[in-house]
This record gives sequence, C-alpha cells and structure tokens, in this order.
Amino acid sequence: MASTLTTNSLTLKADTSWRDAWRRCLAVAPEAFRDDRVLNLWGAGWQADGRALPATSPVDGSPVAGPPRLDGDTAHRAVRASLDQHRAWRHVPLDERRARVAATLDALTQHRELLALLLVWEIGKPWRLAQADVDRAIDGVRWYVDGIEPMLDGRAPLDGPVSNIASWNYPMSVLVHAMLVQALAGNAVIAKTPTDGGVACLTLACALAAREGIPATLVSGSGGELSPALVRAPEIGCVSFVGGRDTGAAVATAVADLGKRHVLEQEGLNTWGIWNHSDWDGLAAVVPKLFDYGKQRCTAYPRFVVQRQLFDDFLAAYLPAVRTLKVGHPLAVERPDDPYPQLDFGPVINAAKAKELRDQVAEAIERGAVPLHRADAAGARFLPGQDTSAYVQPVTLLAPPPSSPLHHAEPFGPVDTIVLVDTEAELLAAMNASNGALVATLSTDDRATFDRLAPQIRAFKTGHGKPRSRGDRDELFGGFGASWRGAFVGGELLVRAVTQGPAGERLPGNFPDYHLMP
Repeated sequence: MASTLTTNSLTLKADTSWRDAWRRCLAVAPEAFRDDRVLNLWGAGWQADGRALPATSPVDGSPVAGPPRLDGDTAHRAVRASLDQHRAWRHVPLDERRARVAATLDALTQHRELLALLLVWEIGKPWRLAQADVDRAIDGVRWYVDGIEPMLDGRAPLDGPVSNIASWNYPMSVLVHAMLVQALAGNAVIAKTPTDGGVACLTLACALAAREGIPATLVSGSGGELSPALVRAPEIGCVSFVGGRDTGAAVATAVADLGKRHVLEQEGLNTWGIWNHSDWDGLAAVVPKLFDYGKQRCTAYPRFVVQRQLFDDFLAAYLPAVRTLKVGHPLAVERPDDPYPQLDFGPVINAAKAKELRDQVAEAIERGAVPLHRADAAGARFLPGQDTSAYVQPVTLLAPPPSSPLHHAEPFGPVDTIVLVDTEAELLAAMNASNGALVATLSTDDRATFDRLAPQIRAFKTGHGKPRSRGDRDELFGGFGASWRGAFVGGELLVRAVTQGPAGERLPGNFPDYHLMP
C-alpha cells in the first residue's frame, strides 16, 4: 500500500471548485451557459429547450450541470437544421474551412485549463490526464489542418451531416477531435452529449467552435429517444459511435438496414500475454501506467494471460508495482497553492458503476476466483468527510470463473484478472476470449515467437512487450471481431471514412459483407 496523507491534512486546491469552473464558463461563453444549466446547440443557435436533469460529480457526489434532454421530435428538427448547414458548409472553400478550424484550436488552447478542470469535475479525471485529453484533441486536429489537402484529393463531403454518439471517457481527444476533422473535411457535425458526464466541457468546446463558424450541433437526450433522429434519420450521412457492445449492436443493426456509412468502435477484452519472458523490470515499470484513469478507456489492459511456470516471477514483478498506485480526490492538496496531486486515477464514472464493480468482484471470489491484491481505501487521498461512493480501489483476481462477467468482458474499472496457461494454444484461446479486441500485447523474449503468435491474436494492434494505444495523427485504429463495425479511422482513414471517393470504393474496415485491412 502506498503511504498517503490522512484526510484531515488535505484541502481543495485554490480556485478549482465546481463553482469556480462554472463562473468561468459563464464569463467565457455566456451564450451557451445559463445561471443553472447548459443549453443545446442546434439551428445555428443556442436553445433553452430540453429538460435539464440533475447530475452529480463522481469526485465527491456534489451537484454539477446535468444534460438538457430533448424529445425525439425536437431532435429531428435539429437534424434537419444540421442538413441545411451541411448543404452550405460543403461548398465553403477548403482554405476557409481550415482557417475556421485553426481559429477554433487557438480558442481551445486559450481555455485549455478550464476545459481540463471541467473534465476533472464531470468525469473524475486526474489533472494530468484531463490536460492530456484536451492537448491530444488540439494537437491531433492541428496535424490534419496542416496536412488535409492531399487527404481530400479526389474526395467530396458526404450527402448529409456526421452524427457522433460517443462514450463519456474522452470528450475532447475522441469526440471533439472527430467533430473538428469531420468539419474540416466539409461536413456539418452533430454530437449527442454522453449521458454519464462531460456536458459542460463539450458545451464550452462547441461554443468556441460555433463562434468560428463551425457548423456544429450539440444535443442531449436518452439514446432510445434520440436514436431515430441521430441514427436512422435519412438526413444523416454517417454515424460515428464509440461505446459498449450492447448499444453498438443496436446501432449496427440500424445502419446495416439503411446501408448508411458508419464507424462503430465497441469494447473488447484487451489482453496482455506472458510467454517465455524474462524482462520483469520492464513489466513492473509499465504496470502502474496500465491503471491510468482507473482503466476506464477502450485500450485498457484488464487481463493478463500468464504462462504457468512463470507465474511466481510475474507476481514478484506485478504486486510491488500495483501497490504503488495513488488514488484519491483529483483536487485534494496539502495547501491551497500546492501543485495538482499526482494520481494514477480518481473515481470511476459514478457510484452505480463502483457498486457494480464491487459486486462483480465479490461474486467472482464467491465462485472461486483468488484475490491476489485488494488495496485498502484507508491509503487513498480524500478530503475530510467527502462522499467516496464512486471510488474503487485496485483489485487483482486470479482465475475468474467462466460464469463471471470478469471472465469474458471488459470491467471498465481498476480490476485486473489473471489467467494461467500451459500451452501456446491455451495462450491464444485466452487472449481471444472476447471475439475481437482493439489492442493486445505479447511479452516474449523471442522475436520469432512473437512474429508467429501475434497474427493469431484477434486485436487490431498487437505490441511486443509494450502497450498499444488508440494513437494520434497518422496512426490507424480499428478492431477485430465484435469490437468494431464499419470504417477504420486514424490518419488518412478518418478523412476517407467521412468523405465520398471514387465510385465503387471499398473503405478499409469491418463491414457486414467484407473485412478489409488497410
């Protein structure tokens, strides 16, 4: 257990309260924020419509801005208005589109710290990771601004706007990044705010973009009620989805029926295999990094598949490393003017998710899983008396039973599971347990062994002893099996996914009638 300060010695960092962040939002973008709520953006204006639901911060359970949920009829009106914007925007010269997107990036850079602070309060990101989310969005889109011309050569915008439905965990580096590149390519863009958090951050980002003339629409609502407009409406030119397999399957069915362009990034159980491996110092160094943001990301590694005869060496490297993890309130400091705390992660997205994880762990242990590590909450950094219901301490389980969700699905929280294997065939079967993944890693000393086994691992990216990520700029991204549907993205492929090319073009991706690797 890492030694930490007692709660009585900590206080909130100066000028970082939710009230401070909200006051700054009102000053920066008064058109998008009201005294007690955010607005929806559609029809080229901010609308005080929708029913604003209460929301709480996962950081301490205190109230934050909730999403102003629209009904289905209003969502359809917003989509039709976006189509009008799209028909005008697609004829705007590239130089002007590029200038407007670049001006948006300058504005995002100017308000970088406020955007990051909103991410801390709304989705519980530690300061370092919140800033990284903002920076990756800005830097990633700048790469496209600088190099977009050859990517658009011989291509045209889609017939309708791009509809974006994304999970809550990366509002800037995934959702805002995608929206700005889609607009740069000549499309109007629509986004639904994630139900679980990020509405204020996205509202501020879209306010800054709308000021520069970017044809953006931002609406809130339940997926079931807004899906007919945001997925099935004939005005939509492409659906871009990031989220879980259950919701993604419903979206996939809808777009397949309609023959609509789509990009559907879904979850998978990303695994890290250990076979004939000896660099334990290297493994120990990377273990804490794998817990960034409590493994609440699509490229997290929650499963280790370990050669049985190496298990003692693995534990000798893994356990001391996992015991160094620092967890707590992302803004709790010893003195108000101290730097932001350096944490591996804060809360999970909400108290309900925390309870789900605890229940899954308890059930797995009751059914035979072996608890190898369970951190003590007494070591975490919390403010005196704060609500800690959304915090989950790191847990490591050996051999989760097949009946447990932890055996076959991504937990999306700070829970590691370990499976022991004796043969290469068992190794591959365990690494492919979820019918496709986004990333995987195989640690083995022998390069020839890696080259032989890696192609049999059903992940879009497989690292040799190193973690793989979604990537930035020119790095491609996709998934195998049920982890992905539709066009692959990243680099030039993101532009190709949201533009029309030559007649009969087959985009790289995973489609109902073909699978084409880049």
